[in-house]
Amino acid sequence: MIIAVDGPSASGKGTLARALARELKFHYLDTGAIYRMVGFSMLRANKAVSDVKSAVHFASTLEPSNFADGDLRTEKVASITSQVAAIPEVRAALLQFQREFAKRKPGTVLDGRDIGTVVCPEADLKFFVVASPDVRASRRLNELTAKGENTDIKTVLNEIMARDERDSKRAIAPTIAAKDAIVIDTSDLTIAEALGIALSKARTHLHYE
Repeated sequence: MIIAVDGPSASGKGTLARALARELKFHYLDTGAIYRMVGFSMLRANKAVSDVKSAVHFASTLEPSNFADGDLRTEKVASITSQVAAIPEVRAALLQFQREFAKRKPGTVLDGRDIGTVVCPEADLKFFVVASPDVRASRRLNELTAKGENTDIKTVLNEIMARDERDSKRAIAPTIAAKDAIVIDTSDLTIAEALGIALSKARTHLHYE
């Protein structure tokens, strides 16, 4: 069984996907982290986003074990990642890895922005997780503040909205809900409530398999 969990930044999709995989005892892949690794590699090597050759090289030779999660969760990395992710050659280089992972048994949960539409359009179950921009900005600010980063709600909100604009309107694999996706708005939901909705749908699907 393949479960796709898509949605914009700070919508809660990652938290939901991890919890869902844990409850179902499925394999979990944060596909956004893979793209962040490429973005971080570009920053670390002082490469411009326009350097497509370098971006493709980093995507093609990626070794996930070489990255620490803390290095990937900064706003600077997030900003360059959304630009790098729009490069067709980078997406092609990372696509096969994701599809191979999705085949693992007994099942997988993949979260990202185009899992249900591009990476695994054949996924058995698709969720599209959303939340209001203000809620997402508040969540992101709390996360950054906890890491010691100095920023403010207005800056974070502007960055989130700018990223939404890029991600939803890019020509290659835009962030949009699959036609058969179940939309979960987490604006006013607790983690437990969102998980309850997703688990109910997943278990119903498994029951009828």
